[in-house]
Amino acid sequence: MWWWIGLVAVTALVVAQAVIVGAQWWLWLLVVVLPLLLAWLFVTVGSERIEVEADGQGGGTLYAGRARLPFDAISRTAVVPATAKQAAMGRQLDPEAYVVHRGYVPTMVIVVLDDPQDPTPYWLISTRDPEGLAAALPDNDYT
Repeated sequence: MWWWIGLVAVTALVVAQAVIVGAQWWLWLLVVVLPLLLAWLFVTVGSERIEVEADGQGGGTLYAGRARLPFDAISRTAVVPATAKQAAMGRQLDPEAYVVHRGYVPTMVIVVLDDPQDPTPYWLISTRDPEGLAAALPDNDYT
Protein backbone atom coordinates (compact mmCIF):
# COMPACT_ATOMS: atom_id res chain seq x y z
CA MET A 1 0.00 0.00 0.00
CA TRP A 2 3.03 2.28 0.06
CA TRP A 3 2.37 3.34 -3.55
CA TRP A 4 -0.87 5.06 -2.47
CA ILE A 5 1.13 7.14 0.00
CA GLY A 6 3.58 7.95 -2.78
CA LEU A 7 0.75 8.97 -5.11
CA VAL A 8 -0.73 11.30 -2.48
CA ALA A 9 2.70 12.81 -1.72
CA VAL A 10 3.53 13.43 -5.38
CA THR A 11 0.07 14.91 -6.02
CA ALA A 12 0.42 17.25 -3.02
CA LEU A 13 3.87 18.31 -4.21
CA VAL A 14 2.61 19.05 -7.74
CA VAL A 15 -0.40 21.00 -6.41
CA ALA A 16 1.88 23.05 -4.15
CA GLN A 17 4.17 23.80 -7.08
CA ALA A 18 1.21 24.76 -9.26
CA VAL A 19 -0.05 27.17 -6.58
CA ILE A 20 3.39 28.74 -6.09
CA VAL A 21 3.99 29.17 -9.83
CA GLY A 22 0.48 30.44 -10.54
CA ALA A 23 -0.28 27.70 -13.02
CA GLN A 24 -2.36 28.06 -16.16
CA TRP A 25 -5.66 26.20 -16.62
CA TRP A 26 -4.06 23.38 -18.63
CA LEU A 27 -1.61 22.60 -15.82
CA TRP A 28 -4.48 22.39 -13.35
CA LEU A 29 -6.18 19.93 -15.70
CA LEU A 30 -3.00 17.87 -15.68
CA VAL A 31 -2.83 18.08 -11.87
CA VAL A 32 -6.33 16.60 -11.65
CA VAL A 33 -6.21 14.05 -14.50
CA LEU A 34 -2.77 12.53 -13.90
CA PRO A 35 -3.41 11.40 -10.28
CA LEU A 36 -6.78 9.97 -11.33
CA LEU A 37 -5.14 7.99 -14.14
CA LEU A 38 -2.43 6.73 -11.79
CA ALA A 39 -5.03 5.71 -9.18
CA TRP A 40 -6.96 3.83 -11.87
CA LEU A 41 -3.73 2.09 -12.93
CA PHE A 42 -2.95 1.07 -9.32
CA VAL A 43 -6.42 -0.41 -8.88
CA THR A 44 -6.48 -2.34 -12.15
CA VAL A 45 -2.93 -3.68 -11.95
CA GLY A 46 -3.21 -4.63 -8.28
CA SER A 47 -6.50 -6.49 -8.49
CA GLU A 48 -6.38 -10.06 -9.70
CA ARG A 49 -9.56 -12.05 -9.29
CA ILE A 50 -9.13 -15.14 -7.11
CA GLU A 51 -12.45 -16.93 -6.74
CA VAL A 52 -13.72 -20.42 -6.00
CA GLU A 53 -17.10 -21.40 -7.38
CA ALA A 54 -18.34 -24.70 -5.92
CA ASP A 55 -21.49 -26.45 -7.12
CA GLY A 56 -22.13 -28.17 -3.77
CA GLN A 57 -21.70 -31.68 -5.22
CA GLY A 58 -17.92 -31.89 -5.10
CA GLY A 59 -17.37 -30.05 -8.37
CA GLY A 60 -16.57 -26.47 -9.13
CA THR A 61 -14.09 -24.08 -10.67
CA LEU A 62 -11.12 -22.05 -9.47
CA TYR A 63 -10.70 -18.65 -11.13
CA ALA A 64 -7.27 -17.01 -10.86
CA GLY A 65 -6.52 -13.99 -12.99
CA ARG A 66 -7.88 -14.69 -16.46
CA ALA A 67 -7.65 -18.47 -16.17
CA ARG A 68 -10.09 -21.02 -14.81
CA LEU A 69 -9.45 -24.51 -13.50
CA PRO A 70 -12.13 -27.16 -12.96
CA PHE A 71 -11.94 -29.06 -9.68
CA ASP A 72 -11.54 -32.41 -11.44
CA ALA A 73 -8.11 -31.29 -12.73
CA ILE A 74 -6.81 -30.60 -9.20
CA SER A 75 -4.66 -33.29 -7.59
CA ARG A 76 -3.85 -31.52 -4.31
CA THR A 77 -3.28 -28.10 -2.78
CA ALA A 78 -0.88 -26.77 -0.20
CA VAL A 79 -0.16 -23.47 1.51
CA VAL A 80 3.16 -21.79 0.68
CA PRO A 81 4.07 -19.74 3.77
CA ALA A 82 5.85 -16.40 3.55
CA THR A 83 9.12 -18.08 4.57
CA ALA A 84 8.99 -20.40 1.53
CA LYS A 85 7.73 -17.88 -1.03
CA GLN A 86 11.18 -16.88 -2.26
CA ALA A 87 12.14 -20.50 -2.91
CA ALA A 88 8.82 -21.22 -4.63
CA MET A 89 9.19 -18.21 -6.92
CA GLY A 90 12.93 -18.71 -7.43
CA ARG A 91 14.94 -21.78 -8.30
CA GLN A 92 12.12 -24.22 -7.58
CA LEU A 93 9.68 -22.53 -9.98
CA ASP A 94 8.78 -24.68 -12.97
CA PRO A 95 8.79 -22.57 -16.15
CA GLU A 96 5.53 -24.20 -17.25
CA ALA A 97 3.69 -23.30 -14.03
CA TYR A 98 0.80 -20.85 -14.12
CA VAL A 99 1.60 -18.00 -11.71
CA VAL A 100 -0.66 -15.27 -10.34
CA HIS A 101 1.83 -13.29 -8.28
CA ARG A 102 1.45 -10.06 -6.36
CA GLY A 103 4.71 -9.06 -4.71
CA TYR A 104 3.02 -7.30 -1.81
CA VAL A 105 1.09 -10.44 -0.75
CA PRO A 106 3.38 -12.58 1.42
CA THR A 107 1.64 -15.98 1.18
CA MET A 108 0.69 -18.28 -1.67
CA VAL A 109 -1.17 -21.48 -2.47
CA ILE A 110 0.16 -24.16 -4.78
CA VAL A 111 -2.45 -26.13 -6.72
CA VAL A 112 -0.98 -29.30 -8.23
CA LEU A 113 -2.74 -30.47 -11.39
CA ASP A 114 -3.63 -33.95 -12.52
CA ASP A 115 -4.58 -33.44 -16.15
CA PRO A 116 -2.62 -35.46 -18.74
CA GLN A 117 -3.70 -33.11 -21.54
CA ASP A 118 -2.42 -29.98 -19.77
CA PRO A 119 1.36 -29.40 -19.68
CA THR A 120 0.98 -27.06 -16.69
CA PRO A 121 2.27 -28.92 -13.61
CA TYR A 122 0.80 -26.56 -11.01
CA TRP A 123 -0.68 -23.15 -10.31
CA LEU A 124 1.01 -20.80 -7.85
CA ILE A 125 -1.39 -18.14 -6.55
CA SER A 126 -0.73 -15.18 -4.25
CA THR A 127 -3.47 -14.78 -1.65
CA ARG A 128 -3.90 -13.08 1.70
CA ASP A 129 -5.98 -16.04 2.97
CA PRO A 130 -4.06 -19.16 1.87
CA GLU A 131 -5.70 -21.45 4.41
CA GLY A 132 -9.17 -20.36 3.30
CA LEU A 133 -8.37 -20.85 -0.38
CA ALA A 134 -6.76 -24.25 0.21
CA ALA A 135 -9.74 -25.36 2.32
CA ALA A 136 -12.16 -24.33 -0.45
CA LEU A 137 -10.40 -26.52 -3.01
CA PRO A 138 -10.78 -30.32 -3.23
CA ASP A 139 -8.25 -32.83 -1.87
CA ASN A 140 -6.23 -30.34 0.08
CA ASP A 141 -3.43 -31.47 2.34
CA TYR A 142 -2.38 -28.17 3.92
CA THR A 143 -1.24 -27.92 7.50
